[in-house]
Amino acid sequence: MTNRIGFISTRLAGTDGVSLETAKWANLLTTMDCECYFFAGECDWPTDRCTVVPEAHFTHPAIMTINADLFGDGVRSIETSKAVQQLKDHLKKHLYQFVKQFKIDILIPQNALAIPMNVPLGLAITELIAETGLPTIAHHHDFSWERTRFAVGAAQDYLRAAFPPTFRTIHHVVINSFASHQLALRTGVASISMIPNVMDFDHPPATDDYAADMRRVLGIAPDETFLLQPTRIVPRKRIEQAVDLVGRLGRKAALVITHSAGDEGIAYQRYLRDYADKMGVRLLFADAHFDHHRGTTTGGSKIYSLADAYQQADLITYPSTVEGFGNAFIETIYYKRPIVMSTYEIFKTDIQPKGFQVISYDEFVSDDTIASVRELLDNPQKVTEMVEANYELGRKYYSYQTLTEQLKLLLHSVVGH
Repeated sequence: MTNRIGFISTRLAGTDGVSLETAKWANLLTTMDCECYFFAGECDWPTDRCTVVPEAHFTHPAIMTINADLFGDGVRSIETSKAVQQLKDHLKKHLYQFVKQFKIDILIPQNALAIPMNVPLGLAITELIAETGLPTIAHHHDFSWERTRFAVGAAQDYLRAAFPPTFRTIHHVVINSFASHQLALRTGVASISMIPNVMDFDHPPATDDYAADMRRVLGIAPDETFLLQPTRIVPRKRIEQAVDLVGRLGRKAALVITHSAGDEGIAYQRYLRDYADKMGVRLLFADAHFDHHRGTTTGGSKIYSLADAYQQADLITYPSTVEGFGNAFIETIYYKRPIVMSTYEIFKTDIQPKGFQVISYDEFVSDDTIASVRELLDNPQKVTEMVEANYELGRKYYSYQTLTEQLKLLLHSVVGH
């Protein structure tokens, strides 16, 4: 029997972690006699499999207005409450149409029931589940209690209702052990699976000459060290520490950021630009040159994939203070690149004990960190040994084969076949 699966999120497009992991799930489920369809405010999937509703996106003006009143102080206006209800009803109507049009029999909300980027959407999905009893696999990447910007607000009733809801028809999936413990503690739900992010380690990354001109296009000289920061530009990524690292290396180098500022404004990006100028560091905001897949701009310029970025870089920087899992880490391992990174909590508890070889630090980039980076960059043989060993660990713990087996168990648990 074919399972018709409906993925729901605020955005299923571009290079953010939720969109990338959704693609992996969908592609693997398709090989398991499933048909996948997509509901979002922005969608990269084929149009004949998508329902795009602009108000589902977290950057829609109406949603941004609501969020501005819901979070930051303890009171919300009557107008905001009305707007939440109206948009919830609007989105729920479209969700019902989505389910009917594509004959959906399993829902997989992707982070839309975890972090309240779009409260009306979360409420709409929750009511849809309550009213239909549709089997649901709620895939949670990060929760509201993990983000300080949601700590104070006038949305506690909404958060308790829908972020996440706790119906018996919902099987919850988290990406790290801390989230599993916190979800059980805070909600009492028992049906929780932990499925980390994965890469296709059974098929090594392909190489060709497409990105051979990347350094020239970005203005990086042949004798210049290419450091890559493959993340969004948000404060919890602590990119200023990567800038500090480059500034203290004592060699010609450029730091390239592949992603845009995302959903938290551009003030942090301005700060990074000013800080890099003061440090004398070449910092390149290069998101216009990169996407998940290769392509061209409207002007005909080449767009590189994230895979291209990794494979051209000399070293990956990953100074994040908080990560749900760490897409940039697992991608670095897959593309066989060395990495200098902070030991964020999930890395310490779930990843580091498996034996991965990295240059790591806790709170700040020390002189020892700088010395280790210099030594590594000057020793290609050591780099090769390190990345090959890491790749084998990735194959063991974070492969598509592992995800396939876990998805089979999930499907059996929610539909019984």
